Amino acid sequence: MLHPVICIDGPAASGKSTVARLVAHDLHYVYVDTGAMYRAFTFLTLEAGHDPSSRSRMKQLLEKVDFHAEIAGQEIALRQGKRDLGPHTRLPEVNAAVSPVSALPELREYLVNLQRKLRLSAPLVMEGRDIGTVVCSDSPFKYFIDACPTVRAERRKKQGEKDNLAARDKLDSSRSAAPLLRAADAQLLDSGKNDARSLADQIVRDVRTRSTRSTPAPTVP
Repeated sequence: MLHPVICIDGPAASGKSTVARLVAHDLHYVYVDTGAMYRAFTFLTLEAGHDPSSRSRMKQLLEKVDFHAEIAGQEIALRQGKRDLGPHTRLPEVNAAVSPVSALPELREYLVNLQRKLRLSAPLVMEGRDIGTVVCSDSPFKYFIDACPTVRAERRKKQGEKDNLAARDKLDSSRSAAPLLRAADAQLLDSGKNDARSLADQIVRDVRTRSTRSTPAPTVP
């Protein structure tokens, strides 16, 4: 049985993670940060001393890595064997290299398959860059969160991360494998003009309203 998925996409520092966590909490869904999966593989790539843009090295890594995404409470835990990869996903060097790693088609295919399998376990709020367009394009609940570059840059600064957001946006939007795009049927939400709580409330209301009109419907309290 495939459980319902709420798709929340958007560029870096758009606020989609905060909104997605709030929506998952309110609906008692499992929160899935797909970006953390790419960051975990970026860490493993760097740890192995591989070139982040090497497709051949990524193929080698995927052939031997013991990678798991496990549901733990209302979130997922990322593990290599028994090692928790979570603490490594926000390292500065990982942040700097994640875009070229996430552009590798072999990795995207591997992780998309894994993300889709999570639908067999529980209702999900899944956030990333290709959830509504690729991973769960059949979901009726799609939202694209964005903000102006100045707002996003200020958020990154407060997070203590250094990003060239313009360069990252260009790479994410122009890659051949699942580029960052707003799905045609995704609602556009501006996190620069609305805070995370109000956007989450808007999504929750929309899901609850529309789920009563469709079959099958998400189970919401």
